[in-house]
Amino acid sequence: MTNPKEPVKKEGPKAEEQTGSPSVKAQEPVAESPAATQGVRTIEPLAEVLGRAELAYAAYMDAQKEVARAYKTNETQVEKAYKEAEAQTNRAYNQALERALRSREKAEQEADEAYRDAKEQSKRAYEESVKQALKVQQETLAQAWKVREQTIEQAWKIFAKE
Repeated sequence: MTNPKEPVKKEGPKAEEQTGSPSVKAQEPVAESPAATQGVRTIEPLAEVLGRAELAYAAYMDAQKEVARAYKTNETQVEKAYKEAEAQTNRAYNQALERALRSREKAEQEADEAYRDAKEQSKRAYEESVKQALKVQQETLAQAWKVREQTIEQAWKIFAKE
């Protein structure tokens, strides 16, 4: 059996000379009665069979090339689909990354505002506490001065009555 991928090799004229040129023998008229030839199929000449075989092989090679083109086209389409999926995935990743970055920046900004508010509130609480302590101190000092004044006055009264 021959390899279908290799071209068909024709035998040279030497082979035909040795066999007595079978294509010529097949073309010679056979003296048979008309009744005998009706039921028997005529033998095709070797050249015609070889020609059909070459045409079949050429059709096979064309079909193989068409299959190769179809595979190449399919490969190209799959590659294109992969690249599109990759690009879409990259776009989705970049969008998610941008959303996460905006979310982080917003959270940092809110945390900074909350820190400033808490700091301002603690400052106000401190100042209020200081004011309250100063007021208590002043009231206590005023009370102590009053007690001192009263004590001194009583002491002079006691000393003066003597």
